[in-house]
Amino acid sequence: MPEGPEIRLAADQIAKVIENQIIEDIEVGLAHLHSPAQKLKGEKVEEVETRGKAMLIHFCNGLSVYSHNQLYGVWKVVKRGTLPKTKRSLRLALHTKSNSALLYSASDIAVYERHDLVQHPFLSKIGPDILNKDLKWESVAERLLDKRFRNRSLSILYLDQHFIAGIGNYLRTEILYAAGIHPDFKPKQLSPQQLESLARQTLIIGKRAYATKGHTVPKALGEKLAKTKGSYESVRFMAFNREGLPCRDCVTPIVKAQRNGRRIYWCDLCQLTP
Repeated sequence: MPEGPEIRLAADQIAKVIENQIIEDIEVGLAHLHSPAQKLKGEKVEEVETRGKAMLIHFCNGLSVYSHNQLYGVWKVVKRGTLPKTKRSLRLALHTKSNSALLYSASDIAVYERHDLVQHPFLSKIGPDILNKDLKWESVAERLLDKRFRNRSLSILYLDQHFIAGIGNYLRTEILYAAGIHPDFKPKQLSPQQLESLARQTLIIGKRAYATKGHTVPKALGEKLAKTKGSYESVRFMAFNREGLPCRDCVTPIVKAQRNGRRIYWCDLCQLTP
């Protein structure tokens, strides 16, 4: 599933071609969208934003398109009149005079009055966006110690969108690795220094993944790894998807396990168990 940084990157590309543009035509591939989509035809797009893993396209007439890619959804941006080669099902197409934003495979798509989004069953419950420029590490630390979250293992908490929106499986592994904290810890077990480290790394890793299009290794290491001509996965991460490979800091083999039904990775030496 695309995580917050990937959804924000997709939103950036979409915004380049449809923000402040008139949507001249719309195609939909889901029956429930046929009627509301007609209200968007001929309207100008005001803004494209993301909240966690959800994307919102706001129109000047007060309507908004909500979409969540879930596991299989993907956005494509093309010149109008062309289509990418894909076997995916087209769910939504927004056509300006010269470009098109196309959403494939997703099923969680709807049109809302913008003022009603505060009551959306997903958006109304999620925590602050990991890429929110106003989110500070102190706020993340406070949330870690909130009674709703303090007694939950970090491996579970860091997939809960109620805690911080936009964190998914690879970010969970990479944040905990960067903070040097084992995923089986609970926030209430952490020292003040560990809490600060974890809160800071939550934001650092999230912003790094956005800035580098999905890479979480530090800049200097990333530049070094780029020269090795390794696979895309082998140069992206510090721990995720590196089972059995040496830790980049201490050469202990990276461990893979299951937590909350999802794969997770850590270093047994750098991230000691509770």
